[in-house]
Amino acid sequence: MEDIFYMLWRGLAIGILVSAPMGPVGMLCIQRTLNKGRKSGLYTGFGAAVSDLFYCLLTGFGLSFIEGFLERNQDIIQLIGSAVLIGFGLYIFRQNPSHKLKKAPDAATSHKTDFISGFLFTFSNPLILFLIVGLFARFNFLMPEIRFYHYIIGFIFILGGAALWWYLVTLFVDKVRTHFNLRSLWLINRIIGSIIFIFAAVGIATSIINMAR
Repeated sequence: MEDIFYMLWRGLAIGILVSAPMGPVGMLCIQRTLNKGRKSGLYTGFGAAVSDLFYCLLTGFGLSFIEGFLERNQDIIQLIGSAVLIGFGLYIFRQNPSHKLKKAPDAATSHKTDFISGFLFTFSNPLILFLIVGLFARFNFLMPEIRFYHYIIGFIFILGGAALWWYLVTLFVDKVRTHFNLRSLWLINRIIGSIIFIFAAVGIATSIINMAR
């Protein structure tokens, strides 16, 4: 039960943090929520969540071949992963997502099209693998003693965390649509960037303390 809870909250946190940076797919999701309604934005976000899960599975299965190496170098890997996260945190903090806003098509599209476009927008950015590797290392998501079915639970909650993020984003945008200002995305990015930076700083400190012992 302890291992299940271990994977549950880590999967949820990874899913949220992978989805949270407001890049092109975030802008598309918000734009569709404002222009075509919450369901359109939600399906776009769900498509992005599935793409995030695909990259998480790719990362997980790829790293599973080097479990022995991970076990022997856990602190060093966490240190490197945290350093990568610091870079992403600073990038997200300084990014202006409104520059990537693309005009939505005038014609109404189906929810299937919203889902597919959300998936493809996220899938077209393989650099997200570096963020996922950093998050996996920071949260010690891949542990040799964790059983296979625990990983299944972890990946399910990664998808759940990503879907939860888009659910909350579209809910918020829909509620404040009459007061929404795209410039407020700057603030969102700064908050998310700061959170990732703090996680990374704690990870670096933990790794250095463990290696010093």
